[in-house]
Amino acid sequence: MATRDVVFPPNRHALYERNRYSPAIKSNGFLFVSGQVGSRDDGSPEPDLDQQVRRAFHNLNAILHEAGATFDDVVDVTVFMVDPESKFDAIWRTVQDYWGNAPYPTVTAVGVTWLYGFDFEIKVIARLPQP
Repeated sequence: MATRDVVFPPNRHALYERNRYSPAIKSNGFLFVSGQVGSRDDGSPEPDLDQQVRRAFHNLNAILHEAGATFDDVVDVTVFMVDPESKFDAIWRTVQDYWGNAPYPTVTAVGVTWLYGFDFEIKVIARLPQP
């Protein structure tokens, strides 16, 4: 088995260790980022929805930065939301602060019943910049 080229952000948060997963893997010019939530350093959820979404993007951007990429390099996004019927509009207003300009990445939004105590999760695939 090939060794995985794992990307860890500075100040790894407790969820990676507790749940035994890698934040991101580089493969064939792409970066596959695990779902990022609005967790504090100890792994607990940020209680305010807006701040939770912002912290999820902060965690995502730390991984992208560590890999030498930015959100502009993201080609595919999947977001998960608990109770999207009541939370989608509030979440999407915050998401737009991080989305950048067109052309936008592809996106799939999924409503779920549980996210480990969180209300929002974002996972992405990014094309890594060529040296």
